[in-house]
Amino acid sequence: MPYWRLSGFYLFYFASLGALVPYWGLYLKDEGFSAAQIGQLVAILMATKIVAPNIWGWIADHSGQSMRIVRAACLFATISFAGVFLASGYWWLALVMSVFSFFWNAALPQFEATTFNHLGREAHRYSSIRLWGSIGFILTVAGLGPVLDHFGTGLLPGILLLLFLAIWFSSLLVPEEAAGHKPLHEPILRVLRRPEVISLLVLCFLLQASHGPYYTFYSIYLEEYGYRRSLIGQLWALGVIAEVGVFLVMHRWMPRFGPRNLMLAAVLLTTLRWLLIAAFPTQLWLVILAQTLHAASFGLYHAVAIHLFHERFPGRLQGRGQALYSSVSFGAGGAVGSLASGYLWDGIGPQGMYVVAAATSLLAGWFTLRAIRPG
Repeated sequence: MPYWRLSGFYLFYFASLGALVPYWGLYLKDEGFSAAQIGQLVAILMATKIVAPNIWGWIADHSGQSMRIVRAACLFATISFAGVFLASGYWWLALVMSVFSFFWNAALPQFEATTFNHLGREAHRYSSIRLWGSIGFILTVAGLGPVLDHFGTGLLPGILLLLFLAIWFSSLLVPEEAAGHKPLHEPILRVLRRPEVISLLVLCFLLQASHGPYYTFYSIYLEEYGYRRSLIGQLWALGVIAEVGVFLVMHRWMPRFGPRNLMLAAVLLTTLRWLLIAAFPTQLWLVILAQTLHAASFGLYHAVAIHLFHERFPGRLQGRGQALYSSVSFGAGGAVGSLASGYLWDGIGPQGMYVVAAATSLLAGWFTLRAIRPG
């Protein structure tokens, strides 16, 4: 198994997210966009995940060429993102982000499927590879805070372009052979009609929708309460450090506690996290505590969810299964959450926005009981 080559892709991919997710909203704010426009532009990144991964997943499952698709997607995403240097108007930026994210969102689900194919019967080792993505995120988000404090967010597009190039180069090193055809167990529509699969998709949608205010406005929210960008970057990094801790122990937790109990814990702790952010933005120690709960709201949730999708979409359905996970949760859920957060920020205020996020994640708990059977 090419452990370091697989890990290298995750390292650079999530390093780019460490630059994009925490700081893109600040960049747009500095460019003069309103809260509603920022929510819309971030929602575009999420919305293309609804369609793009499923198109590329279908092609990958029928061609057996997952890594070729990953490489092409990374290259075209890099080229299209370069359009941000040509103009800065709202409609031009919306077009550039739409084209960029159509290719960008194709890469990760197919790479996840390739990783599981390389792992074979050692699927429990996934977290030990995926944690390098979290390390990449930590390094970028912590390092960029002081840099942007000193030089301004105008540097961000150039830094992102370099990271996208690094992702493409790393994709060239991962072998294709383990990503070939596997027997087709049953039609995908039959899988999608199962009540537990429907509940799983709704659960993932709701939990990621609750993250919309966090991914879109968390940095802006803290900045309005007087936090410096260097400290904001460190808080983002702290959350992902906590996530790494979960990835290190998931191979022991999964058989011990089971996916149902772990997902319920993730949902309840996510709800607590949004309530803490809403109620105590000026209390640094509670803000820090809320950030450590990223271990549950993303780390625990993602490790369980990707395990469940891997089980429920076997064989040649694997590419489309991972694409569905990406499109329904990070795509549809993320887009709805980001778009709604822009209007909630203006309508009921930042703190009310996080209370709505808490209610959304709590609702996901009911679907958890339907999606994952006991035992």
